[in-house]
Amino acid sequence: MALRSDPQRARTALTIIGGLFLIEREIHDASLEERSRVRRERSAPLVEKYFAWCEEQAPLVLDDTPIADGIRYALNQRKALSRFLEDPRLPIHNNASELQLRREVVGRRNWLFLGSDDAGHVNTTFVSLLASCGLHKLNSYEYLLDIFCLLPRWPHSRALELAPAYWTKTREDPDVQRRLAANPFRAVALGLEPKPP
Repeated sequence: MALRSDPQRARTALTIIGGLFLIEREIHDASLEERSRVRRERSAPLVEKYFAWCEEQAPLVLDDTPIADGIRYALNQRKALSRFLEDPRLPIHNNASELQLRREVVGRRNWLFLGSDDAGHVNTTFVSLLASCGLHKLNSYEYLLDIFCLLPRWPHSRALELAPAYWTKTREDPDVQRRLAANPFRAVALGLEPKPP
């Protein structure tokens, strides 16, 4: 929108931002130390230039225009938008977060009529569990299959061991391996021959 209503200012802002993304592309595979150094030497001056430009332009733009909204947003979010300079592990963008949120946006219509508030809470927990599987690089089908096989006889005091964050370590436990191998339902679901207990 800003490109149509105020193309000169919009292009200036996009040129500076584009420069930051070019630097990020160059250092994508760099070590954390190298990324930190490059960001300090090359990206930080561009970030300062961008915010100085925003401060200079803020009083000059018309209220309630797309460019005014963009400048106001940038100035209000300055700390958050600059955080990538402080931590080399952080990406310059929030694409991963947006991608994860997309699942919720797409599902919102489907979840509108879950039947009750309790069903909504169960659904939220389940969706969070699946997202956590993705975060810990677990195959969600295999994880859920194993968890459902273990849950009926799993001690309540050890429930946290079944969480995705701890599952890889828990699954290596010989007792857990034995329980999973002896479960006939798991064997059928995986197309395996059930092992005797």
